[in-house]
Amino acid sequence: MNLEEIWKWLKGKRNTFFAEAATAFILIAVLGVAGITAGRSGITKSSEVESVRTKAEANKVEEQEQENAEKKQETQTEEVIADGQYPIMGQSSVTTEQMVSYFQSSGKAYPAESLAKGGADSIETFCRIYVEEAQAEGVRPEVAFVQTMKETGFLQYGGDASIEQFNFAGLGTTGGGVPGNSYPDVRTGVRAQIQHLKAYATADPLAQECVDDRYEYVQKGSAPYVQWLGQKENPQGAGWATAENYGYSIVEMISHLKGKNS
Repeated sequence: MNLEEIWKWLKGKRNTFFAEAATAFILIAVLGVAGITAGRSGITKSSEVESVRTKAEANKVEEQEQENAEKKQETQTEEVIADGQYPIMGQSSVTTEQMVSYFQSSGKAYPAESLAKGGADSIETFCRIYVEEAQAEGVRPEVAFVQTMKETGFLQYGGDASIEQFNFAGLGTTGGGVPGNSYPDVRTGVRAQIQHLKAYATADPLAQECVDDRYEYVQKGSAPYVQWLGQKENPQGAGWATAENYGYSIVEMISHLKGKNS
């Protein structure tokens, strides 16, 4: 091999060396970029997981605080009841089943034919409407339900208002045959009654659209307790009805409802 051939051979080897070195450099660079990208992706995913975990923990704390507040409210309400006054507003442990049982214990027949026209073909449906509407406004459902039992003689009526009016608490009746207000269906009639009770119990605004025509005329918060619904027993002379011990009789009926199902 002469010098020229040796030089060509060395030149070829050098080119191969540089090519391999360049390839190795590019490979290292690509792997480095991939590692950085993977690292960033890992950090991003880790941050997302941490964010979700933090939100979940915050929601859990919020739910616990709400549960504690509700329990505290129930305790305070029960303390007031034990002290002799029965609040119209607040959480209630009374169930739909208890209300159904109380009605059935009266021995009265449920007027299914008449009330089915208004959307309550059974006592179970009727009681469920009371619970739903009362809870929507923060009213204790047993208060409104028992008031209805008192006002209508366990849905038998016989007073100035008729069952077809879906007026369950004598709203607008003034005696002397004045029939009072009428409503398009059972739920609307129940809602009007509950909104009227809320007006007496508190100055808080309604949660649903007002369907009680006489809501604006009530002295807001003048009867926070059931006992004060009777004007003769109300310290301000306000109240739902003029009959003596009106509110006290409702409380007594509520006691029977609870006692029968305890």
